[in-house]
Amino acid sequence: MMALKTVKMQDIIDRTVIFVQKTLEGAEAGHDWWHIQRVWNNTKLILETEQADRLICELTALLHDIADSKFHNGDEHLGPRIAGEFLTSIGVDETTILHIQNIILNMSFKASLGKIEFNSKELEIVQDADRLDAIGAIGIARAFTYGGFKNREIHNPDIPIQSNLDKESYKNTTAPTINHFYEKLLLLKDKMNTPTARQIAEDRHEYMKSFLQQFHSEWNGLK
Repeated sequence: MMALKTVKMQDIIDRTVIFVQKTLEGAEAGHDWWHIQRVWNNTKLILETEQADRLICELTALLHDIADSKFHNGDEHLGPRIAGEFLTSIGVDETTILHIQNIILNMSFKASLGKIEFNSKELEIVQDADRLDAIGAIGIARAFTYGGFKNREIHNPDIPIQSNLDKESYKNTTAPTINHFYEKLLLLKDKMNTPTARQIAEDRHEYMKSFLQQFHSEWNGLK
């Protein structure tokens, strides 16, 4: 019985991978299949030391950016809806689907700036996995990739960094990419939920700080 259950779970994962790869073909490079794969790998790494529903965690990692609101006119419900429709089509039960939809709707940094109405251990794990991909060397690369995609300035010292942004202000910001480090990325280390993510985040956080120090030195012609 356990072997059959394992086979079914693997079939669901495999079919989801194919769906996500096809759906995100040609997506912006910071939110494409490779981002999904990294978050999926981070999720599996955290699950080595955390107890949670593995199927929910892995499916959420795979589907969390299936229709990121940033690329769909701010529609935060489109992603959960597409995820739910797909999971229904492959026979996933309603309770699991609802849990996954709730995680997708509440796991983003943007969501954390508003009212959070749902939490679970599975959300904490996938949220950490996603946030780890937003910091460190890859986080730096993704930030500038998205900034270029939106045609934003790299840096403009005349545009001040905003602290304590609310959800709407964060959603509507057009600030330079460097501001994004101070308004989000450098805050993520202290928002990690699990010991594994907190440990990994330490080095990635320090790497970003070193990058910013070098960036500002070069910007000001110091070295």
